[in-house]
Amino acid sequence: MTSQTTEGLVVWDYLAILTYFVLNIAVGFYALCRPNRGTVSGYFLAGRHMSWLPVGASLFASNIGSEHFIGLAGSGAAGGIGVGAFNFNSIILLQLMGWVFLPVFIASGVATVPEYMRKRFGGKRIQMYLACLSLVLYIFTKISVDLYSGALFINQALKWDIYGSIIALLALTTLFTMTGGLAAVIYTDTLQFFIMIIGSLVVMVMGFQKIGGYESLQYKYMQAIPKLTYENTTCGVPRADSWVMLRDPVNSDLPWPAFLLGQTPASIWYWCADQMMIQRTLAAKSLSHAQGATIFTAYIKILPFFVIILPGMISRTLFPDDVACVLPEECMRACGSSSSCYNSAYPRLVVGIMPAGLKGFMMAVMLAALMSDLTSIFNSASTLFTLDLWSKIRPKAKTRELLIVGKLFIVILVLTSIAWVPIIEHLQDGQLFIYIQKIAAYLAPPIACVYALAVMWPRMNEKGAFWALMAGLAIGSIRMILDFSYGTSSCGQEDTRPAVIKLNFMYFATILFWLTGIIVVIVSYMTEPSKDYMLIRTTYSTRFDTGKREDDLDQQARHVGDIQLEVPQETTIEGSQATLMNSEGENKCLSSVKKSCTWFCGLDSLPDSQENKDSLEEDLQALTSLEQNRFAKIILNVNLVVVIVVGIGLFTYFTIDPFPEGYDPKANISLYLDK
Repeated sequence: MTSQTTEGLVVWDYLAILTYFVLNIAVGFYALCRPNRGTVSGYFLAGRHMSWLPVGASLFASNIGSEHFIGLAGSGAAGGIGVGAFNFNSIILLQLMGWVFLPVFIASGVATVPEYMRKRFGGKRIQMYLACLSLVLYIFTKISVDLYSGALFINQALKWDIYGSIIALLALTTLFTMTGGLAAVIYTDTLQFFIMIIGSLVVMVMGFQKIGGYESLQYKYMQAIPKLTYENTTCGVPRADSWVMLRDPVNSDLPWPAFLLGQTPASIWYWCADQMMIQRTLAAKSLSHAQGATIFTAYIKILPFFVIILPGMISRTLFPDDVACVLPEECMRACGSSSSCYNSAYPRLVVGIMPAGLKGFMMAVMLAALMSDLTSIFNSASTLFTLDLWSKIRPKAKTRELLIVGKLFIVILVLTSIAWVPIIEHLQDGQLFIYIQKIAAYLAPPIACVYALAVMWPRMNEKGAFWALMAGLAIGSIRMILDFSYGTSSCGQEDTRPAVIKLNFMYFATILFWLTGIIVVIVSYMTEPSKDYMLIRTTYSTRFDTGKREDDLDQQARHVGDIQLEVPQETTIEGSQATLMNSEGENKCLSSVKKSCTWFCGLDSLPDSQENKDSLEEDLQALTSLEQNRFAKIILNVNLVVVIVVGIGLFTYFTIDPFPEGYDPKANISLYLDK
């Protein structure tokens, strides 16, 4: 099977892309018309009035970005179904977030996850450190990766310059996030969710029709070897365990002990303590809606294995000379990269099998994946910087200043991320998804461990958490620097790296996670415990505690979930929102152009409402309430059990080797070549 020449985009393709942009603009305009986006809570938390469907759709869309279509499919093409373990893992971790972490975050009344650490331990250093580290991780593993993968797809499909594509992609995403806030992000995420699901299902169905079905793929994939390769090596040859998910603990790329004991705990940071994910669930109108969103997302998270990873393997099977190339000159011909072309697996499949008229639709799918991820990250990063960092630098900052700072920070974040894109081109070594997992394995385990113990272990104190984080950062940073300094050995060459670098990154995550826990326990027991009031509604065992906290009593007009502000005289409170009123004289002098600009940017004033003022206390109690309808709780718990059983079942089924021991599927490929 050889590569094919394909036609470019036709008028129907461009019409599909145009329709996609029109739909986004319509949804974005709807979000602009919301009445409370000119407030801190309205801009950063969508007013906390979202139902389970848009929250769940936003969780999925925020997770599955363009880097998954490029990275997951590429890793599937390179190494088989093993990478699917990361996807199935999230099915269970989502429920850990919904049933353990989220009730504590809601009860504590926080707007950001680092803010929870300040309420749990007191002081500001942990809060500010975690906010800064999260922003660094967003740049290294999210924004720049999304930009690179989205531009790579456009480059493969349209032959546009990568950096020109990046600039074009950023314009609309930045505009939506800066003007509409989290509500615009969630509404557009819901649109992107349906576009991604429909489009990826179309590609999957057409791919399986082309390859002859799942069983045929199992055999043909094992024979997908490029014609030009190095002699007397296994370069370009599919792994023998390509159809096994959790693999040998020593001689494999996905050792099952490391995955279960290291990668899974490390992933607690992303699914249970990352601002991007938690911020969406905090926007839900109740705990039941938030848990319903995690259940819904878990069911949908089954799909990426079938609609992204398997199509990546189909792409290698159909176009082995292009996707699985080994020789640098062949890879440069196929995709413009001298290392490998696995990252081009999904766009190569789309360009290779989609008929004219549907390629534009798939362009819209990739744009949806990119936009959903970027808008989510921009909003969450803006929230972290504004509420956890800027408010500490300027504690008396007014609402208008906070909103402006949050919007401008997005621009700085974008420019920094663009500067990191060339480094990603060099470091990702042909497997973008594995690059992301490596960065997370070096920096995330200490964060995950500290958050897990903070929620579950009341004896843990601030000193134990802080020094464990510092030790974990030092160890993880050293390993990361050494890893990327040495790089990886090319196929067919002897690996001369030190043993500490050869150690699988998941085993390193295992050591780092549990070492962090040991440091937390030792330091916590050697120092004074936290004050009693700090445990009120900040641990799982005290989430229903109705006691008064000292740090709540000193704050004036505090809106739960909003930022702590000293509300100035000109500030009013409408409903559950703190808004800044302009003076009457200034309002009269504003020109119509200025009024339009302030409305568009979400900086316009809201009218006072005595009735909403009177209901503030009732609204505060509702937002931090963990009360659930009995019938809804039963339905949610039943689905919880079903989801966990399905997740474990998927791991078990895909870890069983479909080929009997001693059976060579390559020797029997002739049975399927004509199918």
